[in-house]
Amino acid sequence: MAKQLILCDCSGTQTLDSKALSAATGLDCSSVHSALCTTQTEAAAAAISTGEAVICCAQEKRFFDALAAEIEAPLPAYVDLRDRAGWTADTGDLLPKMTALVAEAALDVPAAKTLDVISEGLCLILGPPDITLAAAQQLQDSLGVTVLLPPGTEAPIEASLGRGYDVIRGGLRRANGALGQFSVSFDALEQLDVTGRSWSWTAPREGGSSDCDIILDLRGDTPLFPAPQKREGYLRADPKSATAVAEAVLTASQMVGTFEKPLYLRHEPLLCAHSRAGQAGCSKCLDHCPTSAIASTGDHVTIDPMVCAGCGACAALCPSGAITYDAPPAEAQFRRIQTLAQAYKAAGGTAPRLLVVNAHGSEMITLAARFDRGLPADVIPLEVEALNAFGHAEILAALAAGFAHVSVLLAPGIDRDVQEGELALARAIAQDNAATNTATLLDIDDPEALSAVLFEQTQDGPLSSLVADPIRPMGSRRQITRQAALALRPDQQQISLPDHAPYGAVLVNQDSCTLCLSCVSLCPSGALGDNPDLPQLRFQEDACLQCGICTSACPEDAITLEPQLNLAPEALSQTVLHEEEPFPCVECGALFGVKSTIDKITEKLAGNHAMFSRPETLRMIQMCDDCRVQVQFHQKDSPFAAADRPKVRTTEDYLSKRRDH
Repeated sequence: MAKQLILCDCSGTQTLDSKALSAATGLDCSSVHSALCTTQTEAAAAAISTGEAVICCAQEKRFFDALAAEIEAPLPAYVDLRDRAGWTADTGDLLPKMTALVAEAALDVPAAKTLDVISEGLCLILGPPDITLAAAQQLQDSLGVTVLLPPGTEAPIEASLGRGYDVIRGGLRRANGALGQFSVSFDALEQLDVTGRSWSWTAPREGGSSDCDIILDLRGDTPLFPAPQKREGYLRADPKSATAVAEAVLTASQMVGTFEKPLYLRHEPLLCAHSRAGQAGCSKCLDHCPTSAIASTGDHVTIDPMVCAGCGACAALCPSGAITYDAPPAEAQFRRIQTLAQAYKAAGGTAPRLLVVNAHGSEMITLAARFDRGLPADVIPLEVEALNAFGHAEILAALAAGFAHVSVLLAPGIDRDVQEGELALARAIAQDNAATNTATLLDIDDPEALSAVLFEQTQDGPLSSLVADPIRPMGSRRQITRQAALALRPDQQQISLPDHAPYGAVLVNQDSCTLCLSCVSLCPSGALGDNPDLPQLRFQEDACLQCGICTSACPEDAITLEPQLNLAPEALSQTVLHEEEPFPCVECGALFGVKSTIDKITEKLAGNHAMFSRPETLRMIQMCDDCRVQVQFHQKDSPFAAADRPKVRTTEDYLSKRRDH
């Protein structure tokens, strides 16, 4: 059975055309209801019971899910036509936008991979005794609690009267991990001994360590971890705020059981351009990981999935594709973008605008729809899991797919520097300027202001798409960027990019380069290569990551980087950066080296080194490896020479010796 759209105009507050929507989407549409969540629940139940219902209302999702559970039917799918399209002050045609939203909702997006995390409820509470002991009293019945008091603190009498929790004191030296997997170590650790009528502290012990599942930090001091709000299982509250402490205690009490931890990233270490042979390369992911989930391990980096909070910055910044966002996969994100643009155009729309939001932005859209003008008819919202993962490749893919403008609505907790850098790179590749203004960041936290900005973007007239024939680029993020750039700027061959862009050329000073080829051996992407038959340094620009390993490895400082995007076909094949005349072996004529290098070495050593004081030894420099060994073996005073081998003794030798005696 095909999917069916279940329509409701929410008490007549929006206009829905069932026949037109069915024709545009190719799906069956119900008649337009007015109160599916109240007086028309029987109609909702009948639709849900088919197992193919797509309810065009997101506000009452909990109600419809409960209704499905009650009638033992599969949970329905949802698409929000009301807040994202229906409730708007725009009098334009809403059908293309609704069609696009329905098409995007119908996509089968893979669910994020998850890992089970088990928390047994072992909780470590940090802070002064008056706050921590009160929290321990509240949590002792649901969690296994240990209170860590600062060194020298005297435990109040209530700490010794009960055995519902443990009390220790000392300094916290180190804390690692996340929910269910914290490890902690202490300095001068003392335990409270409550045996007998009085209590005392045990002798201080250095290097004590333990594990716990939850850390409740009530110190009001520096956080134990970077980006503490993103560290699962680490709860931090201001001890001066009773409300904040109460919320943290309540949250801690719920952290017992098995939890699903999303695996946000896909990691391919062999593609990593972090380092080679001790030469530093790309460190963008390390520089921008807010939780320090990424660490250097020699040539590559490693990612701790338990600490990763899924911000997506590393995936947007990774030049090689070693790290890609996987919750959902990056290819699903591109498919959503392209589906929205294609469905909008197929329904008769032209030049839509894309508004990229996360959960925070979706809430602002809902508030703008209910209390202000909502979204314009040509603005299509796209909710993503991680804003920072929406980088230059995604922006360019949207423009190439037919969107006239891309706006990214910033939200609390994201890395603004990453978003600004990716936007600048996208605009440079699209050769955007103040006049065209095809991509912007919206730093707005007021729903009314959001509506105002979006309506004002077209006050000088409708926008137009940059491409006459939209495309659907495929492949890696680098390949998609190149395909999108070719569609957006078909007349361009080479585009200058900002510093530290992941695309560009390698420039070689031919006067300094000795063709030692150390850069070739260390290039992580294979962009630099040699020619086994001739002294050449070859380069494929499309593969260059601009990681900088070649510049740091070059002993002659002959290499510099030039950030640019070369759209010419030759960027996809190898070109010669530097070559020299080969040197023929003076014995056999085989080509074996660089003539200028051999001549320079010969000139420097002639008469200046004891080993090359004679013409015949100096001549060996001009020989290939095979001939040099042959000459050395047969020369007078050969280093390979040795005493004559003893004569093999035979039976006749022994018999002759006996006859002589």
